[in-house]
Amino acid sequence: MFLISDAYAQTAGATPSGPTSFLGDPIFMLPLLLVAMYFVLMRPQQKRAKEQRALMESMKSGDEIITSGGLLGRINKVADQYVTIEVGNVVGGSNAVEMTVQKSAVQALLPKGTIKGI
Repeated sequence: MFLISDAYAQTAGATPSGPTSFLGDPIFMLPLLLVAMYFVLMRPQQKRAKEQRALMESMKSGDEIITSGGLLGRINKVADQYVTIEVGNVVGGSNAVEMTVQKSAVQALLPKGTIKGI
């Protein structure tokens, strides 16, 4: 074969030549892979969950927020699991349009004065 060399079977009793790698041993590779998976996948997810819990606890009336659905609003009331947000005004009137959303749907707090016209 031009691009692939032929492979031949070893004879019985032959030992591999050259030193074996410590990291190449499967007994040591599995724990290393598990540690790498922890730092790549699990740790950032736990950090994000901790930040989300802190955000949910720090919400108060008057804060401006953005929800995971993209709604911008100002918090009017805060309950245990829900927040009531003002998202706008009725056309031709002075009544505010309010929505109740879950606290977990709040994606971020916005700086004061970000939302104009509410």
